[in-house]
Amino acid sequence: MRNDRLFGVGVALVTPFKEDGAVDYAALQKLLEHIIAGGVNYIVVSGTTGEPSTMTATEKSELRSFIIKQVAGRVPLVLGIGGNNTAAVIDEIRSTDLNGFDSILSITPYYTKPNQRGIYAHFAEIAKASPLPVILYNVPGRTSRNIEPATIISLANDFHNIVAVKEASGNMSQIMSIIENKPDDFMVISGDDALTVPMMSVGVCGVISVVANVAPAETVRMVNAAANGDFKEASRLHYKLLDLMGALFEDGSPAGAKAALKMIGITQSETLRLPLVPVCDKTRDNIKAALDKAIK
Repeated sequence: MRNDRLFGVGVALVTPFKEDGAVDYAALQKLLEHIIAGGVNYIVVSGTTGEPSTMTATEKSELRSFIIKQVAGRVPLVLGIGGNNTAAVIDEIRSTDLNGFDSILSITPYYTKPNQRGIYAHFAEIAKASPLPVILYNVPGRTSRNIEPATIISLANDFHNIVAVKEASGNMSQIMSIIENKPDDFMVISGDDALTVPMMSVGVCGVISVVANVAPAETVRMVNAAANGDFKEASRLHYKLLDLMGALFEDGSPAGAKAALKMIGITQSETLRLPLVPVCDKTRDNIKAALDKAIK
């Protein structure tokens, strides 16, 4: 995947389920057409928003095949492959048919809390094993471990196929340090919808977005305005979407996105797989109000 294809809006794709928990392929088809029509630049399949940790290997394979066929090359596809067992991640990379995908998104090892040397070694092995470019995913709120700027810069310098980081630390000082010291062709991508415009003002190239499942066209307009240097317009659109960005995460993700997708008629069900559960009534009311503001 050429680095310039990571500019703009990537969507952290939701996996719709039927009431019985099976993948709802009719709803998934409708969701894919919705986000592509909204002008998104690429789609992330089986990221954490897609609930891959609850899916079997067969389900994930069928999901990949369906998405590749439905998208039909209209936008690039990124595949989430990560975990806290380095050998298992490498085995998954080597055993997965990666045809149709442009790059891999790989999360920081979670729960085991490796130090920076361990994080470096983990991603070094992934880079050696991957036939595709690798995007690091730094989300310490979920993993309990931050990839420090020096580690990101070392990985970017040492492995030509580590091409970007999805930064969801929420730490603007850290993000600016990465941007200041990174190789010229290494991309920094927002992993936090609510911080995308501020992050783009200091050099971030776009966002891998949850809200773009629901409001793709509005998210694309916001990011394009920022990319074009029109921060007055980007700010206006940011505040139009801000309540929705917050409401989607009030009761956990992707529960909020699934509630919103049902409200706008993309899906028929809010079903998640345990241990995730649908949003509470108060959050559902907040999402509805935020949608009314964001999508007019």
